Amino acid sequence: MNKPQVYKSNALIEASYRLTPAEQRIMLACIAQVRRDQPITDEVLYNVTVADYAALVSTESHSTYKELADAALRLKRREVWITERPNGEGSHEETLVTGWVQSIRYRKSEGRVQLRFTKDMLPYLTQLTEQFTRYALSDVAKLNSSHAIRLYELLCQWRDAGQREVEIGWLRDAFQLGDKYPALKDFKRRVIEPAVTQINEHSPLWVKWDQRKTGRRVSHLVFIFGEKAQEKPHKPRQGKTKGTRGDGSGALYGIPKATIEAKAQPGESFEDAALRILEERRQVARA
Repeated sequence: MNKPQVYKSNALIEASYRLTPAEQRIMLACIAQVRRDQPITDEVLYNVTVADYAALVSTESHSTYKELADAALRLKRREVWITERPNGEGSHEETLVTGWVQSIRYRKSEGRVQLRFTKDMLPYLTQLTEQFTRYALSDVAKLNSSHAIRLYELLCQWRDAGQREVEIGWLRDAFQLGDKYPALKDFKRRVIEPAVTQINEHSPLWVKWDQRKTGRRVSHLVFIFGEKAQEKPHKPRQGKTKGTRGDGSGALYGIPKATIEAKAQPGESFEDAALRILEERRQVARA
């Protein structure tokens, strides 16, 4: 069975907005239902049930009933700021401020949310050319941080490059942090580090990040990332084996412990060696 896919224009990926994880999941579940092989109007209704939502986050449906209802009601008031350059070139920018949905109907007896996207939003979900980003809905199902979901999308946009550098001020605006975490150390501790940890643990990507200065000031974050190696199924061994990051085999990012130890360079940590091996594999695959 094919996994539901999320398609967004790159302008929407880089837009400025703030949604809670629950609101994100509702929006992404509906976006994954959008048909791109036929004309779509703003009259089309998209559905998310409590059962759908519970399955997405791998929890019991009775515990998500109120969460789904509250998130759906908040969505009507959410705004998104989309900035583009007309015709994709030039220095002249235009910013569209619009809502995500024009109407929401919550069918309490059915445990179902129905929504219609705004007319302004549809082009960023349907009229996609080469300037779009795609990923599987299941990729972000276990991410319970809105910042992790947004960062994952920003990395997927540059998936073929395996590296993305972003200006810190721009990223704060994209996440609509406002006055939150004005100190860089707090921004990294409360936003970046938890998001990277979740992506590394619960998504198909591994991520490593650093910072870059402009003069004496840290101005940019640099993310190095790639696809996790797919580990072949193996029969469980009897007894307990001490592992790394919850992996009973001792593997890290899908790379067997023995391979990491054999290829580790002098002074290199176990994790850094694993990330380097993954990067080398990615480069070989692209060659």
